[in-house]
Amino acid sequence: MKFVFDHFTLDLNKGQLLLGGEAVPLEPRAFTLLNVLLSNPDRLVSKDELIEKVWEGRIVSEAAVSTVVKTLRRAIGDDGSTQRYIRTVHGRGFRFAGEVKLQSATPATAAGTDDPEDAGDVKDASDRFGGRPAIAILPFKLIGTSNEFVAIADAIPSELISTLSRLRWLKAIARGSTFRFRDQILNPQTIRETLGANYLLSGDVELLGSSLSIYVELSDTRTGQVIWGERRSGKIDEVHKMREEFVGTVISALELHVPQHEAALARLRSPDSLDAWACFHLGLQHMYRFNAKDNSSAAAHFAKATEIDPNFARAFAARSFTSFQAAFLRYGEERNSEIENAMRFAEKSVELDPMEPFGNFNFGRAHWLKQDPLAGQAWLERSLSLSPSFAQGYYAHAWADIMAGKGEAALEALERAIMLSPLDPFLYAMQSAKGLAFLHTGDLENAAYWAEQGARKPGAHYLICAVAAALSEIAGKGESATYWTGQTFFRRPDASVQKFFTAFPFANPFIRSELNRALFSLKFPES
Repeated sequence: MKFVFDHFTLDLNKGQLLLGGEAVPLEPRAFTLLNVLLSNPDRLVSKDELIEKVWEGRIVSEAAVSTVVKTLRRAIGDDGSTQRYIRTVHGRGFRFAGEVKLQSATPATAAGTDDPEDAGDVKDASDRFGGRPAIAILPFKLIGTSNEFVAIADAIPSELISTLSRLRWLKAIARGSTFRFRDQILNPQTIRETLGANYLLSGDVELLGSSLSIYVELSDTRTGQVIWGERRSGKIDEVHKMREEFVGTVISALELHVPQHEAALARLRSPDSLDAWACFHLGLQHMYRFNAKDNSSAAAHFAKATEIDPNFARAFAARSFTSFQAAFLRYGEERNSEIENAMRFAEKSVELDPMEPFGNFNFGRAHWLKQDPLAGQAWLERSLSLSPSFAQGYYAHAWADIMAGKGEAALEALERAIMLSPLDPFLYAMQSAKGLAFLHTGDLENAAYWAEQGARKPGAHYLICAVAAALSEIAGKGESATYWTGQTFFRRPDASVQKFFTAFPFANPFIRSELNRALFSLKFPES
């Protein structure tokens, strides 16, 4: 898709602003801002909408918005006085004042060929896989020599393809296709045009003496942008352990970075053009912010996705997730109906696709709301058997272990979860859970430490602060206990002992008694 105004062309496929065919340097936020304005030529775009789409809802100052607007104006030969293209409506927002024409790439252009007869054989990646993201994993480049371990450069990408093929949300191009490009120097666009993949994972394996290093890089084939990279080093005699850990890390990273990137792209599209997958990824952008407003926005996006595609199992699982969050954190008065929705949508997901790990995860977790976490364990274990690198599955299993009084087992699962996904949106909960697991093992120092670590992370809600308050009190850290009590009631003035134990139905009577004593000591009301 291209937007044309005067002599400028904004080419969304190439990610470039062109003036007479020459690229105009433009920093990413200015590019996104121009895209938003050109996508809405007939209306005012409010500052709140710009912040939501350009800064992904982060809190930014008026000065930050003005700086990006000035940068964009300079790039297109505009300024705040003439406002030839970008008009400021003071106190409200901005609108694009020029005449905008929309162009779609012809099949030949999209395929990168001048022969219309050949163009029909090449489809855009989103067309080939129904909007589902697709990834091509190339054989890794081997640097150095080692007759014994030379196969590792093929073994890692082969295992990644095999593991990804078990996931339902990301299409992994088969090894027989991607390994044809061995030893070729390719640009991402060639991979996109040939295989239909909108993501490319490539890497190097370096063998030098007794040392082994593995490098990997994830790129968007539509723009050539590098989205994520990772490097691991170790001793060559630990090659098999490194391979296993590296594969798990990559799979978890893809679970995090691809949806985030897809959501950023979807935000630039007009609402009328969104398919089910675009709606789903937009929902994910809101789902992990852990507040009532964003959770409601996420639920609306997921509902739209299932409306467009009634067989979209992963979107039904996400609807269960938002209902769980609304019930667990008591966002409204309809807690009982949200509990039923959490179960109903998860069941629907599993019914549509029994092999969807996220659906099994949500079905297992929904049993927590019924005060019966053990009944959900089998579904959580199933989610892990379907996707052994599913960090959130390990986290949820650990929470259920904690509720059942199994501290050691929970710690093992939590260490695995954090190792797989150190930047996970649930990191706050993983660390808070470590605190509760250490409470079960009797290590009060670590219990208080990890509870505080979790409470300080983005996304931490009032129940996580309450955990930090209680564990600090039990560990004899009165100052910290007072601070986190204040944070709890700042975030939820109606916090209470009853709400705490409704959320966390601990089976161990001693643990429950200790937490109850601590909360009463900190002046938490009973109900």
